[in-house]
Amino acid sequence: GFSGWDIALLVFWGPIGFAPCFFFMWLMDKKGLRVTVLLTSSLMVLGAGLRCVPVSDLEIRKKLIHGGQLLNGLAGPTVMNAAPFLSTTWFSPDERATATAIASLLNSLGSAGAFLMGPLVVPPPNGTAHLVSQSNTQHIKDRIEAVLYAEFGMVSLIFSAALAYFPSRPPFPPSVAAASQRLSYRRSFCRLLSNFRFLMIALAYAIPLGVFSGWSGVLDLILTPIHVSQVDAGWIGFWSIVGGCVVGIAMARFADFIRGMLKFILLLLLSGATLASTWFTLTCLTTVTHLPLTTATLYTSCILLGIFLNSSVPIFFELFVETVYPVPEGISCGVVTFLSNVFMGVLLFFLTFYHTEFSWFNWCLPGSCLLSLLLILCFRESYDRLYLDVVVSV
Repeated sequence: GFSGWDIALLVFWGPIGFAPCFFFMWLMDKKGLRVTVLLTSSLMVLGAGLRCVPVSDLEIRKKLIHGGQLLNGLAGPTVMNAAPFLSTTWFSPDERATATAIASLLNSLGSAGAFLMGPLVVPPPNGTAHLVSQSNTQHIKDRIEAVLYAEFGMVSLIFSAALAYFPSRPPFPPSVAAASQRLSYRRSFCRLLSNFRFLMIALAYAIPLGVFSGWSGVLDLILTPIHVSQVDAGWIGFWSIVGGCVVGIAMARFADFIRGMLKFILLLLLSGATLASTWFTLTCLTTVTHLPLTTATLYTSCILLGIFLNSSVPIFFELFVETVYPVPEGISCGVVTFLSNVFMGVLLFFLTFYHTEFSWFNWCLPGSCLLSLLLILCFRESYDRLYLDVVVSV
């Protein structure tokens, strides 16, 4: 009984869950990784459990699923912000960018698994007459419940592992930056809000990534009017995220070997994202542009867009930390991911009202990527944390 509005709302709970983001920043800064990760994983377990409660009343079941999505959204701030803090705490300067990339992009890899698992496990109804029978409807419901139970089992396993062993920090700090004193919570926010260069790159990250997150969350709805099945939409989402993970880790490894190249890497990635998103948007306007609308062109443009934007995330995170050091990593990255979810939330808010036609949504993609590219072009980079490690170590 879920409508298009319900589906948009399910994705919308993600940015809504970022409302207490600043509390999780404070918790990570004051209590460390262990307490924060345990709280986060417990919220995920409770959220996944609510979606599995076997209630016969469909309205109550729908409310429980929405509640589970909200709890899962509350876990988002730690999952998205902790990677740079983790890499600084545990890894040396020539490993930090790679560690940040792996820790931040594995979250995206889980999303890729969701794109793949949903269409493969649950058969699509497609609105055809022979699938409207009671037996087929029940079969679809049973497969959906199987997916929900599997997700509950996975997050319960993760929570049990974190509870058994997840130390906050290593016995000895791996670098000078890891052992240095950081600014207080209040002074950190004052430093961030008064730093014009940080605000520039924060917007350069938040606008395109927020738009892309909202767009990819309802990708099957966007591709349905141009006669693309949910299976094809799932494969497009899967390969775009997997490609982004591979390229992102490779770029981060390159940044570890050749330091001081973060801005150059971002310029390359955002230029590619602008071209790919423009290609996809123009392809969807077949009556105007007469570009060939084929499965190959849709796959290529969407996958390239996902690769360029997803792989930029760890590079952005490292640049944030370098720019505003000694502000704690969790606070600086928390502010930008909060902004990203604000833009995502605004976009999905409009989508709940205008969910019958998606051309306006598609045009938001190249516009946001181009704006981000211009902001990065005007940005003057600095490497304060790296300078401290190199000079003091020598």
